[in-house]
Amino acid sequence: MAGHDDSGASEKKSSEATNDLPTFNAENMQNNMKVIYYSRTFMSIIGGVIAGILGFTSLTGFIFYFLVMAITSVGLTAKAGFSIHSYFDCWNRIILDGFLGGLMSFVLFWTFAYDLVHIF
Repeated sequence: MAGHDDSGASEKKSSEATNDLPTFNAENMQNNMKVIYYSRTFMSIIGGVIAGILGFTSLTGFIFYFLVMAITSVGLTAKAGFSIHSYFDCWNRIILDGFLGGLMSFVLFWTFAYDLVHIF
């Protein structure tokens, strides 16, 4: 993950409070968000296959999805070194963004794996 840009902070210290704000590179922020969405989509697919193979049905499968997404959030936070503000402008980008985005993929692969293992 790419961090924020502090190049101006070491050159010149100013007494103005506006210069103390961290600046973020837009390309790095977009790349970091792509990593989060790809990771969540991949974990949704893997979680759906595992839920289908284990034979989870109804509410148990959805609880499993939220558990997988919570573990993914913790993993992404750990990958960022638990310093979220170095890579994102706010904490909910890594914790909540895309949380429900992978639900369709999860349900698709959940039903597909369940049908393959338990019905056919």
